[in-house]
Amino acid sequence: MGSDVKRVVLAYSGGLDTSVILKWLQTTYGCEVVTFTADLGQGEELEPARKKAEMLGIKPEHIFIEDVREEFVRDYVFPMFRANALYEGLYLLGTSIARPLIAKKQIEIARKVGADAVSHGATGKGNDQVRFELSYYALEPEIKIIAPWREWDLRSREQLIAFAESHQIPIAKDKRGEAPFSVDANLLHSSSEGKVLEDPSVEAPEMVYMRTIAPEDAPDKATYITIGFEQGDAVSIDGEVLSPASLLTRLNALGKENGIGRLDLVENRFVGMKSRGVYETPGGTILIQAHRGIESITLDRGAAHLKDDIMPRYAELIYNGFWFSPEREMLQALIDKSQEMVTGTVRLKLYKGNVAVVGRESPYSLYNQDLVTFEEGAVAYDHRDAAGFIKLNALRLRTLGSRARKIGG
Repeated sequence: MGSDVKRVVLAYSGGLDTSVILKWLQTTYGCEVVTFTADLGQGEELEPARKKAEMLGIKPEHIFIEDVREEFVRDYVFPMFRANALYEGLYLLGTSIARPLIAKKQIEIARKVGADAVSHGATGKGNDQVRFELSYYALEPEIKIIAPWREWDLRSREQLIAFAESHQIPIAKDKRGEAPFSVDANLLHSSSEGKVLEDPSVEAPEMVYMRTIAPEDAPDKATYITIGFEQGDAVSIDGEVLSPASLLTRLNALGKENGIGRLDLVENRFVGMKSRGVYETPGGTILIQAHRGIESITLDRGAAHLKDDIMPRYAELIYNGFWFSPEREMLQALIDKSQEMVTGTVRLKLYKGNVAVVGRESPYSLYNQDLVTFEEGAVAYDHRDAAGFIKLNALRLRTLGSRARKIGG
């Protein structure tokens, strides 16, 4: 089956599914497997993945484990947040934005070790297979892709476990039973889907939530923080300058203890079906409110409204896996241009699941108190000028109204 594949780079977590995939690649394709495990801030120890890969016969020099947290936040999360990207108005794209980075690293490793194929553990029903593979093809057009879930005949947890046992793959005790739901996590969010969450009419059980306490259990006293921005990116919290990953980690902790960032969503997958997911994005939820707060005083109306117009298209491109497309890069250039003066500080009030902007300052603020005050300001604004402005804008409405009266007799 796989005589044309000599070496494959597998996105490897060390869990049951990807361990079965690793062995399946060896037995089905007769090829050498190279593993790549990314530390995206998922909160799991990654050294067990190394030990497991070694136990499954992977050469030490073919086991790649990389801490990509700073690159993830700096080069993927922050550019996306400059756009205030929300898929279908709600989802902060936590899983979507991680896939292109993993794919990029796999392709880099494939070039380094001379691999002719890459592989992932995404199923044939979901969005992730699309995101991984569009990214692979964009970066290495002739790469061969092996998607085991679309090829093998293992269709249940029991079959996976039976395969693992027959090939001496160790299985954690908690993996022998059917998982109550599946989880994907990184520094931006955690995502839970399937099993107990499949009926969208039933409230998600509290055990689903791992990154936030319930809002009703959050402190009865509000937490105030100040986030500093430079050219659209958050750079500090309460005056302390932090690296991108450190800043998001700090915001996650603040969001968690204030019950911020929970989302129960039925979304439209790119492959055509609807799915219900429960997302927790504590730091990201704070960050997007803060970013909109600093934009409110630094962006011109035309620029702000244009950004809001293109945002759904930009978010959809990321959700559907087109991070490395020319249209996403074109939109990014426009978005980044808009952020040149988005510098300053935003004060936020965190309280029982809510994030409120309560103050904003910028050396480039367009807010002019003299213009907006109801008192007589120093800046000349003649109220009578508004009459002509309104009449000009009303011209076509008056014309339409006149026609309607004629037709109506």
